[in-house]
Amino acid sequence: MAVAAATALAAPLLLSASSASAHNRPDPAKDAAKLSKKLVKEASGKDAYKHLKKFQDIADSADGHRAAGSLGHDASAAYVYSLLKKAGYDVSYDSFEFTYIETQAETLKVTAPTPRDSEITAMSYTKSTPVGGIEAGLAVVPVDATTGCEATDYAAGAFTGKIALIQRGGCDFATKQQMAAGAGAVAAIVSNNTEGALSGTLGDPAAGRIPTGGITQAEGAKLAAEAAAGPVTVSLDIRQLQEKRTTRNVIAETKGGNAANTVMLGSHLDSVTEGAGINDNASGSAGLLEVALDLAKSREKTANKVRFAWWSAEELGLLGAEDYVKGLSPEQAEQIKLYLNFDMIASPNFGQFVYDGDDSDAVGAGPGPEGSAQLEKGITDFLDSKNYPHEGTDFTGRSDYGPFIEIGIPSGGTFTGAEGIKTEAQAAKFGGEAGAAYDPCYHAACDNLDNINKEAFDVNIDVIAHAVGQYAHDLSALTAKAKTQTLAKAERTTGGDTGVGASNAHDHEHTHETRS
Repeated sequence: MAVAAATALAAPLLLSASSASAHNRPDPAKDAAKLSKKLVKEASGKDAYKHLKKFQDIADSADGHRAAGSLGHDASAAYVYSLLKKAGYDVSYDSFEFTYIETQAETLKVTAPTPRDSEITAMSYTKSTPVGGIEAGLAVVPVDATTGCEATDYAAGAFTGKIALIQRGGCDFATKQQMAAGAGAVAAIVSNNTEGALSGTLGDPAAGRIPTGGITQAEGAKLAAEAAAGPVTVSLDIRQLQEKRTTRNVIAETKGGNAANTVMLGSHLDSVTEGAGINDNASGSAGLLEVALDLAKSREKTANKVRFAWWSAEELGLLGAEDYVKGLSPEQAEQIKLYLNFDMIASPNFGQFVYDGDDSDAVGAGPGPEGSAQLEKGITDFLDSKNYPHEGTDFTGRSDYGPFIEIGIPSGGTFTGAEGIKTEAQAAKFGGEAGAAYDPCYHAACDNLDNINKEAFDVNIDVIAHAVGQYAHDLSALTAKAKTQTLAKAERTTGGDTGVGASNAHDHEHTHETRS
């Protein structure tokens, strides 16, 4: 009886202990919701704006830009590093060598039959013309699905000593100028095949064969029409400094959290040499920095390790992100459960674009790696909860998510538009001016503090804050059954323009790319 009584007395205590244990068991979804709400409340465009001002001040004191390999970028990286170190992160520099480029001349003039000036943008890693340029007749490559991509596109003798006019599409820019050079052309002009300027790269210093630049679709059509009517002579002056330099990414991660479940977010910190790059991409860098500082301030012990990256040399072909990913061991790559990218999040005539992880827009590239659809849904659900309209944008590989997708890491993020043209339907949805570029100062000197839409900036910082809070504790959404976004997008889109945003956004995203 005594033993039975003791057992009976002990039973409630055991049950109580069991209940207490269950009560104290971590609840990832609850912890995620709590932290997300806290970070969204704390993070704001107003607070992040001080980082934009700092980046502008740095550019103003360093030749007007923050390009990789320059004093402006070095100072920007040091600013980010120091704040994160002081906040308590494990911070490191990830250094790598690259070829620094700085365009010294880029002019195009029609000298005959009717003289006029035109605009051209030098391709990154182009060969240079002599000082003063070269003058030669224009030879137009016939247009087909792979214009200028095969040697047979260039009639024998027709391009010898000429400047080749080639339409974009079908292969990368390096191949086009290589084929033109093989046909005897002394230079190449690539015209866009969609609205907006064309700012491209040949991908590698060794790829450049002849001076090469990009022009708009309208200018290409005008030149082709003039050449069809009779001989056209043009003068082209493209010169570019190229030299080996060292630059560095800034990588910061929480001291705690399960490294086997690493959550990664990034933005590129470098600008082009033409300007300070405040929208492209001080905006993403400042937003990411502010959320990282707010996470540190919260003193939250996250279940998962959170890693932030500020990439260098994105403008030269995603070099910083590519170097980082290339340096990962298979085990390190396996630890990264997702990557979210924020590049240009405050375009003055913005569209709110979310990377199309499930390819429900059926534009361009296919879906991202498994889990990307869920990352898209996480962002769109958040935007819907705040009544912020949005559209999809394709994974074109033109920003720093590219290397992560290539090794199978689920990816996503937001973007507010570059030199692409806003449609009437998008103006009705987002506000702003139809028929004008999302960012009229894309890759230009006017990309300064006046080139920021504070509303878009604030919205996208909320997106970053929500994502950090969510995935710092809970990754279950990544393995939830994916549901296509198509129906939901159609319901949100007015005027029957489903997919319009995807097309416009992706076609005019960063065109610093090797693909045509």
